[in-house]
Amino acid sequence: MDFVSIRIITADVARLVGFYERATDLRANWSTEDFAELDTGTATLAIAGTRTVPLFAPGAAGPADNRSVILEFLVDDVDGVHRNLAGFVEDFVQEPITMPWGNRSLLLRDPDGNLVNFFTPVTPAAIDKFARR
Repeated sequence: MDFVSIRIITADVARLVGFYERATDLRANWSTEDFAELDTGTATLAIAGTRTVPLFAPGAAGPADNRSVILEFLVDDVDGVHRNLAGFVEDFVQEPITMPWGNRSLLLRDPDGNLVNFFTPVTPAAIDKFARR
């Protein structure tokens, strides 16, 4: 089995896609005005409008309603990402810090309030862990 994507439901697809394009330096592939995907090479971040929810199950998901999931992006230079996003991101939850498990981490909220973690392995064990992927 392969984990291939995560989908965020939003009331403003263009705004959220624009945020993630800037934050990840990736370009979205738009299927419709209600659905776009950013392919990282290892997984896909899908962003869909509220009009797509009834296609699966009416009322099953709602926009800006997540308080339990953190989207995580492995990056080469988390401090560089922080510098790039300063003045653009409205809510930095935690400035770059080295975590006990060896990743240097930057935690922020996207425009819908979803938590996003950009991280760079910095200890030998963490570097080795992600080099094997």
